[in-house]
Amino acid sequence: MSPRVLAGLIAWLACSCARSTAPAPTTDAPDPSTSASVTPAELERLGIPEVAVQPFDRAIASRFAALSIACADKEYPNKPDRILASDADLRPPREVTPAFSGCFDWHSAVHGHWALVRVLGAFPDLPEAASIRALLGRHFTPDRMAKEVSFFSIEANKTVERPYGWGWLLRLAAELHESRIPEARLWEEAVRPLAALLSSRLTDYLARLTVPVRAGTHANTAFSLVHALDYARSVNDTSLNEAIEEAAKRFYLSDTGCPTGYEPSGEDFISPCLAEADLMRRVLEPVAFAKWLDRFLPPVSSGAFRPMLRPIEIKDRHDPRIGHLIGLSLQRAWALEGITVSLPAQDPRAGAFTRIAALHRREAFEQMFDSGYGGSHWLASFAVYLATGCGKTASPPRGSVTEP
Repeated sequence: MSPRVLAGLIAWLACSCARSTAPAPTTDAPDPSTSASVTPAELERLGIPEVAVQPFDRAIASRFAALSIACADKEYPNKPDRILASDADLRPPREVTPAFSGCFDWHSAVHGHWALVRVLGAFPDLPEAASIRALLGRHFTPDRMAKEVSFFSIEANKTVERPYGWGWLLRLAAELHESRIPEARLWEEAVRPLAALLSSRLTDYLARLTVPVRAGTHANTAFSLVHALDYARSVNDTSLNEAIEEAAKRFYLSDTGCPTGYEPSGEDFISPCLAEADLMRRVLEPVAFAKWLDRFLPPVSSGAFRPMLRPIEIKDRHDPRIGHLIGLSLQRAWALEGITVSLPAQDPRAGAFTRIAALHRREAFEQMFDSGYGGSHWLASFAVYLATGCGKTASPPRGSVTEP
């Protein structure tokens, strides 16, 4: 062997030994032993003050309802999400999906109607109550809902609004099912065929979906499954319930170290990490959920969690996609509140999560009324979801997973 080759071999061996004996790089992965929350004083130092939560009273309910009323019959501007097979498909939204043709797009119209049902149920004597009843009565008719079913029954439309719009339609169906509004039974009956169709579609989709979508926007799988699972349990849709629980365990049960440090993306309105935790708290019993959360989320005091502590700066609220970040604050807040009530009693994270949620809630409520139509056509729904505690106390059913 030549001296040059021998020298090269010795150098290669030295580098290999150095790599094999060097300590593994440190990471900010969650450690169950450090999952305890930071103290109130530490939260103050991190810039998380204790803020009062604005109560959901008649005045704020009226403001939210007014936004949804204003867009429910506002057909344009409109962003349709459908496949055009020919010129014959170029029809106005009111002819294609007559129940949900306003609010800029189909899914926003759906959760706008949900918000109106929710607000009317909470405050039946609102000044806007008569307008809300008339609007819902016009839209939730057998004829209009039959056209919605016909639209989604077209082969080319089988993936339209999947999964976000599907999840919100099922949330609306659950709200009608649980509502004590006198007209709700008629409205529920009208909506039921579409809910049944989308429930079947979602069950089939989950059986074919290999991995979940973890985006921070409409395609996020966990976010929509939260709505669909609450619907399944509300109306006793056992097939959908089993499909979602199985998919949740298959997709998420072994997840660890969610990369909170990379949240959010610039146009997110969903926290992928918190949406997943919001789903898993519905699948796991509290003790098992706490153990899963130990491995999934980094400690509140860690650098990895720091981007989650405060609402993100929004430089242009009127840009309809940058303005998504207002909705992100609302979704983060309700996910953190739900996580908190699903943890075992005296879990040390509860106080910090509650305080972080309150800060996100306050800033979003202040920003949403200055977001232009790009925000006002949908943000009221997210605000109503948070303010009314929708899904907050959802609990796992008997026989759910007890050990992650």
